[in-house]
Amino acid sequence: MRAIRPSLPIVLLLSALLAGCATTPTGRNQLILVDDAAMDRMGATAFDQIKTSGRLANDPAASRYVRCVADALVRVLPTHERQQAWEVVVIQDDSPNAFALPGGKVGVHTGLFKVATSQDQLAAVIGHEMGHMVSRHAAERVSQRFAAEAAMQAVNAATGGERQQLLGLLGVGAQAGVLLPFSRQHEVEADVLGQRYMALAGFNPEGAPAVWENMIRATGGNRPPAWLSTHPDPASRVQALRASAPGLMPTYQQARAAGRAPNCR
Repeated sequence: MRAIRPSLPIVLLLSALLAGCATTPTGRNQLILVDDAAMDRMGATAFDQIKTSGRLANDPAASRYVRCVADALVRVLPTHERQQAWEVVVIQDDSPNAFALPGGKVGVHTGLFKVATSQDQLAAVIGHEMGHMVSRHAAERVSQRFAAEAAMQAVNAATGGERQQLLGLLGVGAQAGVLLPFSRQHEVEADVLGQRYMALAGFNPEGAPAVWENMIRATGGNRPPAWLSTHPDPASRVQALRASAPGLMPTYQQARAAGRAPNCR
């Protein structure tokens, strides 16, 4: 019998997978194939495009308010993220949204102020986005995409290009069975970390479920089916955040006693 030798794409894929193992702050294993410097460059490029797009809000008071909340959260982040040069902008957009890009870039839509009606609620959203960044979720998504495409190429090489239907099934599986569930996991992790950061910074952790209740009311509950969504079910999200808030109250109270008492307006 002729020995079976692994093809070069398979060898490269396996080597990348072994080299790219990492762990999130919540303890989950993750695949990271892109270094932080590259992700920071991507974040800076995207942020520069946003700043030059003409979409920035001309509202100094809103900018000071968002910056106050973001600065309080940054002070309790892990050392590496805390030492970055953070930039914060307010974007004129009616959608209730926010983001944090690799490299310490934060954007808040003006529409978010209609949903996040207190500093605690705004801290919940910004803390959530910072949780994505600290967990390197953007790098993980890029790595997942790379690994999925490399796996398809490896299967194609292993089968001699004769089973296109197999590749099609692999693509569907990678999209609906692997990549989207990981995205939901990202959201759960960011919720956990964001609520933790806000309590450490002196924001009331009860603001986290409150802002999602406001979000549900604002959107009227319209959302795609839960099994094909990149976000957890909003009602389940509220329940999880409300259940974890009491356990974070001592952290919040200790932060306030230690002088971490933001007064952002």
